Amino acid sequence: SPLLHLWALAHLIWGVFVQVHRVLPKTSLLAAPRHPKIRLYNLEQVLSWESPSPVNDTRPVVYSVQYKYTVGEWCDVTVESIRVNCTQITATECDFTAAGLSKGFNVTLRLRAELGELVSAWVTMPWFQHYRNVTVGPPKHIMVTPREGTLVITVSPPFEVDTSEATFLYTVYYEEKPGMKQVKGPLQSNFIFLDNLKPFRIYCLQVEAQLFWNAQKIIRPGQLSNTSCYETTADAHAKQQQVIGISVGTLLSLLLLAGACFFLVLKYGSVVKYLFRTPPSIPAQIEEVSVHTCTGVTHRPSTGPWPPMIAMDKAVNTDFI
Repeated sequence: SPLLHLWALAHLIWGVFVQVHRVLPKTSLLAAPRHPKIRLYNLEQVLSWESPSPVNDTRPVVYSVQYKYTVGEWCDVTVESIRVNCTQITATECDFTAAGLSKGFNVTLRLRAELGELVSAWVTMPWFQHYRNVTVGPPKHIMVTPREGTLVITVSPPFEVDTSEATFLYTVYYEEKPGMKQVKGPLQSNFIFLDNLKPFRIYCLQVEAQLFWNAQKIIRPGQLSNTSCYETTADAHAKQQQVIGISVGTLLSLLLLAGACFFLVLKYGSVVKYLFRTPPSIPAQIEEVSVHTCTGVTHRPSTGPWPPMIAMDKAVNTDFI
């Protein structure tokens, strides 16, 4: 009957739909992660993103990340593959630093969101090469030793590299405070000498580490270190000049002092003589009387009679007779 034929046709169409659904990928009804970005700083390799638009579902949205090199297939980011797990994670970040993806080859990353049977479309990032795209930080450690008219600078690289693939070049920007900025470098050695500096002067400096990729002859600029200032010491010639200057200064001071004294003596000679004169002496007779009077002794001194006193005694006796 026509009705039976219609039912058979509908059953056939449903069967075909089921078979096609089984071979097709999951339905892409979930929004993709937003604003993905890659951070390459020194050795860090971090992919981060923002959550997609919220959905009416109580289950958490998870994310999966895959990677591949220029020639190769997409691989899940798992502990078994590259020692990092970024498959079906709830975090919005995947840190590849521990994995150490090859620094000299093209690397491409992609990610998607998953919610049960629902998945989003893959979001593919532009390929990158670590040595080509990395942001190089300032040198890790900087040690400065002031010497005679010289600053000796020792630096360590921002991060370790395979020297067969890349090396670091160092540049020092310095200036006398205040003064014009000068540049020394780039240099391959991490021991840098700033010589021909003025003694007893303050110099401020910054150091930059640049990454040189040997294969591609590419130089990645680095970030400058914090400014630090140091005072130089004197060299042998400056020390000799300092000793001579002190000696001459002392001699001139003594000559000026002697000249000042001589001028005072010439101008105020009478006053000086008055100040340094010998005090007048007391006559022996008065000194003897004074002494005997203070001690209460009334007898005459042993040197002989005093004429005035004898004359007075005689005058008194005559009056009483």
